[in-house]
Amino acid sequence: MKKITMLLIAAVLCLSVFTAAAGGSNEEGDSPARKTFVTIGTGGVTGVYYPTGGAISKMVNKKSDEYNLKVTVESTGGSVYNVNAIMNGDLEFGIVQSDRQFQAIKGLADWEGNAQDKLRAVFSIHPESVSLLASDESGIYSIADLAGKTVNIGNPGSGQRGNAIDALNAVGLDWETDLKAEGLKAAEAASMLQDGRIDAYFYTVGHPNGSFKEATSGAKSCHFVPIEGADIEAMLGEFPYYAASIIPVSTAYPGASNPGDVASFGVKATLCTSADVSDDVVYAIVKEVFENFEEFKALHPAYSTITKESMLAGLSAPLHPGALKYYEEAGLK
Repeated sequence: MKKITMLLIAAVLCLSVFTAAAGGSNEEGDSPARKTFVTIGTGGVTGVYYPTGGAISKMVNKKSDEYNLKVTVESTGGSVYNVNAIMNGDLEFGIVQSDRQFQAIKGLADWEGNAQDKLRAVFSIHPESVSLLASDESGIYSIADLAGKTVNIGNPGSGQRGNAIDALNAVGLDWETDLKAEGLKAAEAASMLQDGRIDAYFYTVGHPNGSFKEATSGAKSCHFVPIEGADIEAMLGEFPYYAASIIPVSTAYPGASNPGDVASFGVKATLCTSADVSDDVVYAIVKEVFENFEEFKALHPAYSTITKESMLAGLSAPLHPGALKYYEEAGLK
């Protein structure tokens, strides 16, 4: 009996230690709230998505104890991957091109017949241009010149791949038969162009951008190819998520051989989440970005043209209730 009593006392002591390690109780005797961990899916490390996710996480994590929230960032394959990971519960948030957001909620393109009904919009971020860079020696000076060339259209699961295919289709080029299409990540494309292993590459991104800076600073001369003309204008009229844009070559890429800026078209980067993510978590993220707006804008040159009002434009999925709550409080909705 003595041994049994001692064993019971030891068990109680162990349980007490375990409870204390798990958080114990506060001064009022209530269990403290557990910290929530969420992850933002971004894109390649050379793009704007990755530092955007990092900027958001740093802002929120400054008040981690206040919100009982910790935000981490993950480099991913891009928009399609991020939507699917959000829907599968592998990510809580993801940065997604506005065209991919539209297609996912409508059940189009990669989600044909399978609308992602739980996808929710949080806010828009920066504009992104569909950008095409070619080596001077390739002889590519219009999108039609890509016929027969080796061209990186972007890795599967990236938004830029769909944009490249749309642009090619608009001028009557089949990416599977009319050119040699590569599926590289943007981080690999600059060195491949400089090594002469590809003639050109597409990248949908905000400017200035690290990949293009690397490519235009190399020994091999290269230039941005305009994506314009009647066929492209017809495509812009067909797809509501596209709009004409300008690539600021003269200020962003002095190493490019272009004499000035280049016309193209583009989309917007947007932050998305799931209807299953709590209102409090979404509210905290929106509040920190909008109440530290000037600090957020200063984090990357691609954010220079955004306004609080523009961050509510270009959203085709329903707003998450947590985001809507903040916008109503701030008089933005």
